[in-house]
Amino acid sequence: MRTEPIRIALLGAESTGKTSICEGISQALRAQGLEVTAVPETLREWCDAHGRTPQAHEQAAIAQQHAERIFSISKGWVIADTSPLMTAIYSDYIFQDKSLYAQALQQQAQFDLTLVMGLDVAWVPDGLQRDGAHVREPVDNLLRQALQSAQLPFKVIYGKSDARLYAALMAIREGVGELSGDLGQHLSSYKAIQTQRDESQYGLNKGKMAWRCDLCSDAECEHKLFSDLLKSDQTQTNQ
Repeated sequence: MRTEPIRIALLGAESTGKTSICEGISQALRAQGLEVTAVPETLREWCDAHGRTPQAHEQAAIAQQHAERIFSISKGWVIADTSPLMTAIYSDYIFQDKSLYAQALQQQAQFDLTLVMGLDVAWVPDGLQRDGAHVREPVDNLLRQALQSAQLPFKVIYGKSDARLYAALMAIREGVGELSGDLGQHLSSYKAIQTQRDESQYGLNKGKMAWRCDLCSDAECEHKLFSDLLKSDQTQTNQ
């Protein structure tokens, strides 16, 4: 029986649903009687406390504080709203400082599962942290490049509203070997959103294989995914 914590990282560009998915996953796991700690984003708290975004020389301390929060938890499930890797990504993008990558990637390798939030949801403003929709694609590209360069596997999560949470829960059920079978029963209770499975990454292949996007760098795969999502949105608009 495993005694170490099970760590899941939720990564992605700004306004892609990391915080709401973190809350949803935590609630779903707790509903099965599992011990869960949700680790909030340190950067958000830092910006709220200082009334500004951090400067280049302050990035490393924020990343370190976030790492300490995550890796100080010694049992149960740890659901991290971002990881130090996102701080390294933004340090690279905003300040052209790549010095945080090495340690951040070593820390990322300690997660049991990495979920990357897709860009299929609308950008919305949220205080000091968010720079605008134009930063999401380059940040997403840097994130994928970093994970792929370190040969760290990840799943991309798509879908709107509850379908996004459902896709994340399916990824956890498939991707974490120690996961209790009870979560499968919990997932089957999402009757109201099972009809939305075609909007999620997992549902697109109709269950024919575990994941269509095991390698999320597969451009053809993601092109098909976005095509299906756009068709779904257009159909709903025309109704």
